[in-house]
Amino acid sequence: MATRLFHISDVHFGVENREALAQVEQAIKAERPDALVCTGDITQRATHRQYAAAQEWFGKFDVPIWLDPGNHDMPYFNLIERFSDPYRRFNTLRASVAVDQFETEDLVLTPLKTTVRSQNRWPWSDGHVTWSAEGRTLDALRRYEGDPRHLIVTAHHPLHGPKIGGPTDTIRGNEVLGILACEGMDAILTGHIHKPFDEARSGPEWHTRVIGAGTLSTRLRHGKPPSYNVLTCVRGEKIAVETRVIEAT
Repeated sequence: MATRLFHISDVHFGVENREALAQVEQAIKAERPDALVCTGDITQRATHRQYAAAQEWFGKFDVPIWLDPGNHDMPYFNLIERFSDPYRRFNTLRASVAVDQFETEDLVLTPLKTTVRSQNRWPWSDGHVTWSAEGRTLDALRRYEGDPRHLIVTAHHPLHGPKIGGPTDTIRGNEVLGILACEGMDAILTGHIHKPFDEARSGPEWHTRVIGAGTLSTRLRHGKPPSYNVLTCVRGEKIAVETRVIEAT
């Protein structure tokens, strides 16, 4: 048996691609993956109406839901809430539709928070792995030291740059990628750039996969249409990744 994950990202409820969502919904109900993973930017502006739309859509599925926050999932217009309780609306959604833990005989999912309420740079939309966020993920990985299953980290922002050894928009991204890989991370699932990818990255003492999902919104970039990934994971075997492009009908 294998564990199959549907990996989506950047739905951006408020400017969502309804045709793309309908095709994903149909696939989930027909194929029943073991889990649906969404790596952030669930909403466009984190409004109550957009979160309600997200809750309605995710609530349709009888499969475990795994959610990460994206930079768009903190309030844009209510600055008091953004600085005092930035994840209140996201956490309400997660408590309603998602699971806090997910593991099978093939894999373990572990979150990494790459979003912050503000930064000493602009734009605030780029990623930043704080020391505390890194520490929480490291603690989780170390609990599975020596585990033969795939240890998969999920986050919104890619930790690596477009070129091996090159810069990344995520503060401390390349550094943390290597640290997590040294602690057993087999792959990291991300989104944010609205472009699917599947690459191997390595350092002197580590090796890992970086896997990104495209968008299911109307905010297309890089000339890429809406898409999502299907991961097939078998303990002891290489993770298989299929990118499914949403064709217009």
